[in-house]
Amino acid sequence: MRIAIGIATRGRAVILGEVLAELRRQSRAPDRVIICHVTADDVTGLAERFPVVEFIASPAGLPRQRNVILDAATDCDAVLFLDDDFLPAPDYLAVTERVLDLHPDCVVTTGTVIADGAKGPGISVPEGRAILAEDRYDADALAVMPHFNGYGCNMAFRMAPLRAHGIRVDEQLPLYAWYEDIDVTRALGRHGSILRLAGARGVHLGSKSGRVAGNRLGYSQVVNPIYLARKGTFPWSHALPSAGRHIAMNALRSFAPEPHVDRFGRLKGNLVALWDLLRGRAHPMRIMDL
Repeated sequence: MRIAIGIATRGRAVILGEVLAELRRQSRAPDRVIICHVTADDVTGLAERFPVVEFIASPAGLPRQRNVILDAATDCDAVLFLDDDFLPAPDYLAVTERVLDLHPDCVVTTGTVIADGAKGPGISVPEGRAILAEDRYDADALAVMPHFNGYGCNMAFRMAPLRAHGIRVDEQLPLYAWYEDIDVTRALGRHGSILRLAGARGVHLGSKSGRVAGNRLGYSQVVNPIYLARKGTFPWSHALPSAGRHIAMNALRSFAPEPHVDRFGRLKGNLVALWDLLRGRAHPMRIMDL
């Protein structure tokens, strides 16, 4: 099996360099590492440090950049997408390959995130490495369980069904692309199983640099789930509670916002989204006008 690791990046050259250094520790080396960036500044100094890594430029937007990676990986049987701030344990890729071998019906895998800085102020690289070093998982490394979707910071796609059914990452979800991972993995999951891997482990640093503005993110929190429900990749029973939960959270926490979260901006985006829904103008691409 040929497996590529694909990373879409923007504005995080220093952290990306740390992630690429971690990839050198994989017990099963990737056959290719493909980085899709927007400007030369996104990968400053990395081509010299990592000569075997492939660097491809693309217009901005996570879905667009991930599609560029998929288009480049024509000789690969699977692509493992990692965020540019995700540190995988050394056996992550080996476990992923073994599970894909053992479960030929599996079309998407997603690993176990042992610490997720996206749910808080973020985790530094030294902290992330310490968490990985201290992680002890003594149960079956190949244990799996069905999962609703792949988590965008670490998810692998089997390429044959993706190509056979013409599945793409939806470029109508621009910029940071809230829930693009749910959309593409649920679409691929119509043709096989989505499995969460107990033994493929890692730390998502949740870096706050390079993130989309609060009002744009708030708009996407409401409109993107509705858009996906209309597409049929996200059930209405999940979409409506998701939008409502984020509106409520932003409203309540705007009275005492966390230092690392623009709650007022997100709430403003939530309200603009509700107004657009009432007027029939809501669409994910509207964030480009905000």
